[in-house]
Amino acid sequence: MSTEMQQIVLASRPDGAPTPENFRLESSALPQPGEGEVLVKLHYMSLDPYMRGRMDDAKSYAAPVPIGGRMEAGGVGEVIASNSPHFEVGDFAFGMFGWTSHGCLPANELRKLDPKQGPITAALGVLGMPGFTGWHGLSAYGRPQAGETLVVAAATGPVGSMVGQLAKQAGLRVVGIAGGADKCKMAVETFGFDACLDHRAYPDARALRQDLKEACPKGIDIYFENVGGKVLEAVLPMMNPNGRIPICGMIAWYNAGGLGEGASDVALTGPNIWRNVLVKFLSVNGFIISNHFDRYPEFLKEVAPMVAKGEVRFVEDIAEGLENAPTAFMSLLKGGNTGKQIVKLV
Repeated sequence: MSTEMQQIVLASRPDGAPTPENFRLESSALPQPGEGEVLVKLHYMSLDPYMRGRMDDAKSYAAPVPIGGRMEAGGVGEVIASNSPHFEVGDFAFGMFGWTSHGCLPANELRKLDPKQGPITAALGVLGMPGFTGWHGLSAYGRPQAGETLVVAAATGPVGSMVGQLAKQAGLRVVGIAGGADKCKMAVETFGFDACLDHRAYPDARALRQDLKEACPKGIDIYFENVGGKVLEAVLPMMNPNGRIPICGMIAWYNAGGLGEGASDVALTGPNIWRNVLVKFLSVNGFIISNHFDRYPEFLKEVAPMVAKGEVRFVEDIAEGLENAPTAFMSLLKGGNTGKQIVKLV
């Protein structure tokens, strides 16, 4: 067994979009598990947009990664040493190990996986935090009803694709917004959306809204917010009375600041936002999924059988090697991934 591990730490805080200089690959001695702890050799780790916020030294729902600290991430791998009766060598587990080749955590912070039930990568995407995020946000705050219209951006990502597929099964018209013609084709042909618009094909929100009106002839009842920017500006005036907006993320604003690329300063000013919320009786709910993991067993019970039967589909984009995680992450923030972004470590 190797006596060394590798990890990627935050070398400096980014100013706008992250650059390779913000990350550093380090080697260190392999940790030994203490009482009740488990040592795992990671096979795969997850990359997610929320990690960009952890790189900033700003007040948020979670503490930032300190300079020199390991970047945060969920990962799955094989137990290679255990001081817990709950895990044996050879078991597979999920945990928040970070950007690393190995991780050592208390057993009560790990979830045992059964590779016979499907690929262990599913614990990072469709049956992990992203899929759970889409399921919870839609059920708790979207409150879908048959015959309604739902719009979701980042439509082919693990959150958006889960939202769209569940909404479609509930009898809604589902319209996606994605970055590129290939992703829009995937939204319709793989995930079963009724329509999908390529936001890159529109210079601004007004142009996007014109085609969105054709795709949503009855207006929009649910907008599952993943991106902000010009997509929000295009959607907001089209919301129907008593519409719902679950707010999951706002990736358009993570790097650029301001209103994001392609947005103006008209529809997204405070007075216009609040006027739409007021006169249309909109329900707008922000949520952080880490506050709702008490529902995770319910999610698995409902969705895992659907995934096993192929009723909920998923796509994974797998990069190779820990050293390539920063490049994959920077591409993710620009929409360069197709499906759930994962890094293969072994």
